[in-house]
Amino acid sequence: MTLTDPAPLQRTLTVASVPSGHVYVRHLSSPEGHLVRRLPDPDPSSGSRSAVQPASPPVMLRPEWAATADFDLFHLHCGFEASSPEELAELTRALRRRGKPFVFTVHDLRPHHPDRTLHDRQLDVLVPAADRLITLTPGAAAEILRRWGREAEVVPHPHVVELHAMAALQPEKVDRHRTFRVGLHVESLRADMDPLRLLPTLVETVARLDGAVLQVNVPCDVLEAGGAGHDADVAAYLAHEQLRGRLELHVHDHLSDGELWSYLASLDACVLPHRSGTHSGWLEACRDLQTTVVAPSCGYFAEQGPVLGYLHDEEQFDPDSLRAAVTTAYAERPRLGADVEERRRQRALIEDAHHRIYRALVT
Repeated sequence: MTLTDPAPLQRTLTVASVPSGHVYVRHLSSPEGHLVRRLPDPDPSSGSRSAVQPASPPVMLRPEWAATADFDLFHLHCGFEASSPEELAELTRALRRRGKPFVFTVHDLRPHHPDRTLHDRQLDVLVPAADRLITLTPGAAAEILRRWGREAEVVPHPHVVELHAMAALQPEKVDRHRTFRVGLHVESLRADMDPLRLLPTLVETVARLDGAVLQVNVPCDVLEAGGAGHDADVAAYLAHEQLRGRLELHVHDHLSDGELWSYLASLDACVLPHRSGTHSGWLEACRDLQTTVVAPSCGYFAEQGPVLGYLHDEEQFDPDSLRAAVTTAYAERPRLGADVEERRRQRALIEDAHHRIYRALVT
């Protein structure tokens, strides 16, 4: 009987993931994962760009860093908003000269800001240059194929809330004697959000539901005159409806992760007010905490996981569809979230998918 040699152990791959500190990137490997070592984000204060420039691209996106750093594979997720198409082209050329594989996960096909021209030009550089493309939903993959003729592998978004926090915060939300809490978050009043488009419908709908409360969370600078995100119309509307007792207004500065998770877990339903966009980490955090998501029809939010949908995009808004989604959430108390074990299994599959893609590129 002849014994064969055991299969050689595969060495750990070193991956330059941009940005490596993002929770999405951190959750691409299992907690005990050892197949991939992701380089930490280099200190942005080193080199020619200042650390006090918040719009500066991550250090890993500098062509000179990519031309000299020690890694097996380069994987870009996000953070390239401040890079010009020319800089991104030079980055991809630097990788090509060194023979370093380039993987690009396409998170955003429609950016949050109103003018999409720069973002489209950046994608026109990155998508054709990538050796492999990944995205989060079938709809996004179909759009990539339509726009660039490139196949993208669909790998779902991992959990956002840490598993131990999920276990501690996932509440039982089927007690019909407790207050049913509908949340709307108008953080920063980004260009892809239009809360005044939705608020009258939400206020009227929730007011008709016995034992229901509409909670609106707003950062201080939206309400304060002179604040960076101040909107006088939104401030006046919210103050008026709060005085009428038709909503609870929660005003705050930046929330820590723990405070944010506790807030989302306290909601029974969370309405996403986006009118544009592609995918949402906020949606995933709500699902981690068993909070029903009421998601707009724009982008591919509804393909990320079970949600209640309503018609809302850059061109149109259907109040009846929003009213129906909130009423369904109240009447049925659906369990559309993911439990801890489901997220743990999903994370292992996500790790395997990335490792398979990386191994196929690194010889």
